[in-house]
Amino acid sequence: MEQRHLGSTGLRVSRIGLGTLMWGRDTDEHEAAEQLKAFWQAGGTFVDTADVYGGGEAEYLLGQLVERLVPRRDLVIATKAGSVPDPDPERRFDGSRGHLLAALDASLARLGTDYVDLWQVHAYDRWTPLEETLQALDTAVASGRARYVGVANFCGWQLAKAATWQLSAPGARTRLAGAQMEYSLLQRGVEREVLPAARDLGVGLLPSSPLGRGVLTGKYRKGVPAGSRGASEHMAPFVEPYLDESAQRVVDAVATAADGLAVTPLQVALAWVRDRPGVTAPVVGARTARQLTAALSVEGLTLPDEIRRALDDVSAPVHRYPDQDWSTL
Repeated sequence: MEQRHLGSTGLRVSRIGLGTLMWGRDTDEHEAAEQLKAFWQAGGTFVDTADVYGGGEAEYLLGQLVERLVPRRDLVIATKAGSVPDPDPERRFDGSRGHLLAALDASLARLGTDYVDLWQVHAYDRWTPLEETLQALDTAVASGRARYVGVANFCGWQLAKAATWQLSAPGARTRLAGAQMEYSLLQRGVEREVLPAARDLGVGLLPSSPLGRGVLTGKYRKGVPAGSRGASEHMAPFVEPYLDESAQRVVDAVATAADGLAVTPLQVALAWVRDRPGVTAPVVGARTARQLTAALSVEGLTLPDEIRRALDDVSAPVHRYPDQDWSTL
């Protein structure tokens, strides 16, 4: 699998990442092992997790498999901290230095490693000064517990503020390497401000849910199949927003392109987002090894320009002032 640099850093990652959102909940240890083995054998290196995935079980499972199944040196392990299970929506994120560094230590213990290759703040905490959050990232790198750092789910101004603050003291602060954001043919909101900011600041984009939460595979075209995420009690609210008529038009276009290229809708949707400007590596969170293998088969596919342009058009988000150059409006 082709390797890419993450942003303007020396860190190289596989251009498809393995996500572990389902591990420890819908994906058991056997399936997790099969996924990791298939990913590694395909040349994949970038594995993404978080301290809250499966209540910590995703990190624990990954830690049990590393070295026993795949050498640690062959993987780029990323994890996140900052999300907290609090019923109060105002306190769902904790970017305080104390919480973040304690969470990192707990992650390392579950992962069974002395360091993570990429440590990410899971979300912006408006109650904690941003400088305090970013100082925790610097401490993690200075102590050797993290090699590179990034953020996730930051909007445009938050990403720009964070990256600029880190760059304002070269050598003293660790630049942001990556930003993980939802991005697919069904969710192109990052193109308004986040992606332009990331490209300008040298931050690599790591798209999550690149298959539109599974909808772009085409499995929901005739309803919600039994056994799918959309039929799962805890995942149905996650899928439902992408089952409307506008999404269906995009899915139909993807299916038409797939038929013309003699490939699958999954391959078309994943190739589209993988090769967008500014994207480093989409993160694919499969439930089974079979699903992951289907996603990894995209490596040999590059969409023809006319197909790419057609998909751009049918999924184009509305960009108005000031999201675009005012002179073009």
